[in-house]
Amino acid sequence: MLVKVLLLIVFFAVMIGIGVYTRKHATDVNGFVLGSRSAGPWITAFAYGTSYFSAVVFVGYAGQFGWKYGIASTWIGLGNAILGSLLAWFVLGRRTRVMTQHIDAKTMPDYFGKRYNSDALKIAASVITFVFLIPYTASVYNGLSRLFGMAFDIPYSTVVIIMAVLTGLYVILGGYMATAINDFIQGIVMLFGICAVIYSVLNGQGGFYSSLSKLAAQVPVEGDVIKVAGDGIFASFFGPDPLNLLGVIILTSLGTWGLPQMVGKFYAIKSEKSIKTGMIVSTAFAVVVSGGCYFLGGFGRLFSDKIDIATGGYDSIIPTMLSTLPDILIGIVIVLVLSASMSTLSSLVLTSSSTFTLDVIKPACKKEITEKKQVTLMRLLIVFFILVSAVIAIFKDAHPEVTFIAQMMGVSWGALAGAFLAPFLYGLYWKGITKTATAVCYIWGCSIAVIQLIITLAGIDITGWGIVLGYVFKSSINSGVIAMVGGLIIVPIISLFTKKQSDKELDEIFECYNEKTETTAKEHLKQ
Repeated sequence: MLVKVLLLIVFFAVMIGIGVYTRKHATDVNGFVLGSRSAGPWITAFAYGTSYFSAVVFVGYAGQFGWKYGIASTWIGLGNAILGSLLAWFVLGRRTRVMTQHIDAKTMPDYFGKRYNSDALKIAASVITFVFLIPYTASVYNGLSRLFGMAFDIPYSTVVIIMAVLTGLYVILGGYMATAINDFIQGIVMLFGICAVIYSVLNGQGGFYSSLSKLAAQVPVEGDVIKVAGDGIFASFFGPDPLNLLGVIILTSLGTWGLPQMVGKFYAIKSEKSIKTGMIVSTAFAVVVSGGCYFLGGFGRLFSDKIDIATGGYDSIIPTMLSTLPDILIGIVIVLVLSASMSTLSSLVLTSSSTFTLDVIKPACKKEITEKKQVTLMRLLIVFFILVSAVIAIFKDAHPEVTFIAQMMGVSWGALAGAFLAPFLYGLYWKGITKTATAVCYIWGCSIAVIQLIITLAGIDITGWGIVLGYVFKSSINSGVIAMVGGLIIVPIISLFTKKQSDKELDEIFECYNEKTETTAKEHLKQ
């Protein structure tokens, strides 16, 4: 017990210390929101990765999808690395950094407003971000209750309050730079932690090959949805349900391209030259952390004699797998999950507060608000957002019969990605994207999410809706994928038939890509 407590004390002390150290970067709006666009490639890459993978992934998704797909769930982690990290940096990184700096956009709604010259689009994007990020923020606390209950036997509400207070403290003190530097440290913890946990769990089952053999011997239980039956199905290459597995990969990987808290990392990177390094580091991080999480979850059925899915849910799988580990490793796991959760939480509340301040409150005020007051307002909103998310998380835990909150969390990812991905991506590359197409995509993404939410909450039978609609609204995974893919199709088609911005306006926006980066020649080259 002493070892676990000491690890937590050191962890929290470092977090707060960094917040105090980075106060000098948080004196104006640009510094507080973007760290004055001075974050190096390693810092940005780790900030991207740690915001990506929270306790939701480690405890919730890894347990759930590992149970459903077996060892094939590792493909989700590899998809996150290739689609969600490598391609995201390659396709979005440079263009996002260059254009947002050129048009002075500090948030995603701000980007939409200035890219398409529309205050209406900016405000609408701000509202969507606010509505769907709040429950998404609350979901970050998921999984902590079981892990802390296993390790310390303390109430979940206490864990939530401690985490919320400490995260809020260092974000309020240092803004983006405090978040980014802490993300770097938390990322290192996650890298070593996941490797140590995988080794210990598999070693306890006799090693990798022994674990794989035992997994191959597992048979489906009542309630399992098996599309591809056969011996050793949970140890097979593509698992029991390859089509749904592909849907999970697309949603959790491609979806990051449209999430405000993820794309915002490209705004703050120091220079164009940093993009390549950041891309490599971020991808390697995702392979280890995300690939490792889902790989570990794939062996969950080896502990089926200790797990009751009907009673404990999928969130009980990973904590059960870890319960037999030594105290030192459990302490590392606790710090790992806290790192993953606090890094994501800090990114989300900073995104929410900056968006609401800069894109809603500031334009609504008749008088000019000074930079100092804007920063103060963002700090107050950080307190508000953290407080609301903590209350929601505690309420949800105390009232499991209330399903609305849980379902909102499930559709938040799909709603944000469905509404924002297409107009953001196309807007970086194509002058022909129109305001109307962007507005339609907002409506499309949010409508799909709301319909999915209503169907789930009301328990509506969709078997008579036909093959297509029945598949789309079968789950939040399916509807989220359709929302994203549909947006990518809808936006260019509508843009072909709706009014475009003026050529002069578009030329001014896109001229940033024609600017050449000047570098100083090295001394030996001058001679």
